[in-house]
Amino acid sequence: MTTTENLSVRILATGGHVPGDPIDNAALEKIVGPLPDDVLEGIQVGTRHWMIDTVTGRHLTSNSRMAEAAGRQALERAGVGADEIDLLVVCTASPEYLLPNVATTVQHYLGLERCAAIEVRGACAGWVQAVDIARRQLADGTARTALVIGSEAISPLMAPMFLNKDPFKVRMRERLTLYTFGDGAGAVVMRAEPAEAGHTDDFAFVNACMGGLRKPGMEIIGGGTDVSQPEQLRRKRLIDMRVDVPGTTTFGPRVFVTAIKDMARRSGWSLTDLDALVLPEGNADYFAREYEDAGLSAADDAALDGKIMENLAAVGATGSAAVPLALDDAWTAGRIRPGHKVVLLGIEASRYIYTGLSLTWRTPAPASA
Repeated sequence: MTTTENLSVRILATGGHVPGDPIDNAALEKIVGPLPDDVLEGIQVGTRHWMIDTVTGRHLTSNSRMAEAAGRQALERAGVGADEIDLLVVCTASPEYLLPNVATTVQHYLGLERCAAIEVRGACAGWVQAVDIARRQLADGTARTALVIGSEAISPLMAPMFLNKDPFKVRMRERLTLYTFGDGAGAVVMRAEPAEAGHTDDFAFVNACMGGLRKPGMEIIGGGTDVSQPEQLRRKRLIDMRVDVPGTTTFGPRVFVTAIKDMARRSGWSLTDLDALVLPEGNADYFAREYEDAGLSAADDAALDGKIMENLAAVGATGSAAVPLALDDAWTAGRIRPGHKVVLLGIEASRYIYTGLSLTWRTPAPASA
């Protein structure tokens, strides 16, 4: 039910979850073979977490269970009961099923008989889209308390690349994928409350697809309806994950620079105004080397120095979970504090989508972080 009351939306807390023990590069090398040192240095992933047994491929948890774990942590930190949620938005590119949607499965795990449950299929850019969907419904009174989760189960898609194979016979391009990606989930709790006199929220949102006419930078093929089931069964793999490394390396920086400039225009904030840019993979050298050619000036680069919040080295590239996991890491570490001007920025390579949301942070770090 909507309301004409002036409402203010805020993030109450974050949560994060990664499955199992970290897999470092030395352990991964024994499973999938080595990468050259300069390539390892370029991707800058030191550890990642996978939801599968690396020997058998057996699932040790699931996408929805990871989402539930991250959501419960966010709720606990916020001091909010699961029964207070009236809007649940979950973003993923690797759901267990085509139907039911993943948000309804998480709803079931949280024990909720009824709430609004929305799935966003958006990968790296989708979680910021999901936050904006929730923000708008909270601001207009459609809902009061929202749980927004990004969750990704990428290791099951990669398992056929290496299971039952000699590690030294795994193709080099597939090793690059295997070393880059990890599984996990991140979440935020959001609430709408009556705004104080004179208060106005300063959210700004941007969203665009720059690759409508380009070859996809990433594809996950199989399990859909692109061809008949008999044709799918004749494929080498039931589900195949393909990454256009040259394409993402050269075009990805253009998307990033365009997104940053679009966000500055929409929010009215310059890069020097920012306190934190939550940008997963923001430290990856294979992007950074291209920023200048893409139009990021030396002054812009200097303005962003020390402001990019990411945890790629610890968790790898985690798709829909990337932005919320990086946000959770920065907030709980005290690097994002009340009064900070924050931009959440997601870039998704399949069709080169970017999405950004700016806000002034209002929540102190949790005492138990």
